[in-house]
Amino acid sequence: MLAVGADEVAAVLQALPQDVKRRAEAVPIVFEKRPSRALVADGIEEDTLGLFLGPSSLDDPGASPLPAQVILFLENIRDAAGGEERPYRKEIRKTLLHELGHSLGWEEAEVAARHLD
Repeated sequence: MLAVGADEVAAVLQALPQDVKRRAEAVPIVFEKRPSRALVADGIEEDTLGLFLGPSSLDDPGASPLPAQVILFLENIRDAAGGEERPYRKEIRKTLLHELGHSLGWEEAEVAARHLD
């Protein structure tokens, strides 16, 4: 599962336009099975597929005590894809692009307008 996730992330990053790719590659991408108890206690839904944490590229880097990062919850993504390989890869791509949109400073409406929701 982790290898498939890493392969799909690499393919998504490779396909990005060069200016977006440079900014996206600066954001660490972390894989977890599911949101931690701490994240759930902070209000993150247990079935969340991905999450962007930290300052966006539009924010002052000192605006957040956390470094920017994208977290992909691979077990949740697999569940959402019904355990099927092809839908799983598509959902990784969709979730990654959605969270990268947030890292670029796009709000939910902008992410949706770009069909990344």
